[in-house]
Amino acid sequence: QVQLVESGGGSVQAGGSLRLTCEVSGGTWRIYAMAWFRQALGKERESVAAISWNGNSRNYADSAQGRFTVSKNKSENRVYLQMNSLKPEDTAVYYCAASYGTSGYDYWGQGTQVTVSS
Repeated sequence: QVQLVESGGGSVQAGGSLRLTCEVSGGTWRIYAMAWFRQALGKERESVAAISWNGNSRNYADSAQGRFTVSKNKSENRVYLQMNSLKPEDTAVYYCAASYGTSGYDYWGQGTQVTVSS
């Protein structure tokens, strides 16, 4: 069973940067893809970025395209989300998720808060 622990959240002013880290443990051999989601207060959870675990395929939400970069280090079992040019509307709890490739994402971290002030 996969365990996911996010870190790197915090408070930053608009235009600033943060790098989120997701530490992955247990059952990594079954992972098909990893992703970052976010959920702002009072809103539904939304996908931000995703990356294949065994390849280089990546995709981004329109809101993240050009500002965020998802990457991984398989040797360290870590996934990153580099967030630049942050905007107040990026404020949310960010979650790391792992997919075994069947349907949707099977495992989730506890989340890390990102707050962007104007």
